Amino acid sequence: MVDSRAYEAMSQPVLGIRDPYFLEVMNDIRVGLREVFGTNNQMTFAIPAAGSGAMEAAIANFTGPGVKFAIFAAGHFSDRMTIMGRRHGATVARLEKPWGEVFKREEAEDFIERERPDVVAYVQAETSTGAYQSGRAIVTAARSLGALVIADCVTSLGAMPVELDAVGIDVAFSCSQKGLSCPAGLSPFSISPRAWERLEKRGGDPPSWYFDLRLIGKYFEPPNVYHHTPSPPLYYAMHQSLAVIEEEGLRNRWDRHRRASRQLIAGLSRLGFVPLVKNPDDRIWHLTTVVPPAGLDEAQLRQRLVDEYNVEIAGGLGQLAGKILRIGTMGPLATDENVDFLLDALAACM
Repeated sequence: MVDSRAYEAMSQPVLGIRDPYFLEVMNDIRVGLREVFGTNNQMTFAIPAAGSGAMEAAIANFTGPGVKFAIFAAGHFSDRMTIMGRRHGATVARLEKPWGEVFKREEAEDFIERERPDVVAYVQAETSTGAYQSGRAIVTAARSLGALVIADCVTSLGAMPVELDAVGIDVAFSCSQKGLSCPAGLSPFSISPRAWERLEKRGGDPPSWYFDLRLIGKYFEPPNVYHHTPSPPLYYAMHQSLAVIEEEGLRNRWDRHRRASRQLIAGLSRLGFVPLVKNPDDRIWHLTTVVPPAGLDEAQLRQRLVDEYNVEIAGGLGQLAGKILRIGTMGPLATDENVDFLLDALAACM
């Protein structure tokens, strides 16, 4: 859900891309993104793309022919990483688990030691399954071999801890429309000094001109060398959404999303739904995945919610299509009142 202040901000005058005020807004956004990412990385900015564009930027710049690319695969978006890695010519190795499960430290260490990759990637909060993957074991094993770590933080940023510096993640990307409560179209991106140094020493250019992070970085750093034409209203929206997060307090925001998650899961369990992710510690706080009770048509249920209550929830993706519900309680939706309303609507539509 888009925050009301983000909507309002988008009505401001559309300024030129080198207007001093617009450049100030971009710089403020970079400061705010460092806070929600949990990083001091200088090369932190919002690139003009959806989350999948940011994923491709990470893979195009840090993998390629001759690069061993190890992926922890347990959902739709790790599969997307795999496709991109192969298209960019990387040698891809996958460690797979059933969708909805997460990887343990021993599994990560064995996989990385066996494959000895140059780059490791995982999805921190898997949108297709509702599972939250801690990166600490993965990062420790990867760094022991000098490998870079890429984390897909598309769903986690702004609503759960990401903690790039504390965990040791080198490259992270996200989106604007989930935990940050903005319209889609911008993708926060952060690159550690270690990863940036490797990028600077890369032989040759990445295959994508538009997603060349060295060129994009020059636009966000003085003297702001032209690379692309940004959409000021999208930046205004992100500027205000980050201000909302700062005013609430990041940890207060995390706590609010966690409380809403517990309230929702308790209510869904009373209605006969079963959480897909079994261990509560492995669940995304603001995206809940549940298996419907036997005999309940999930597609009909979702349609009734739209028709009768103007509430939209998602079905499953990929191999979970038709098998689960995916319920977002992000940003302004993560309140006691909104969760109660949703639970009452679900009960009436069953």
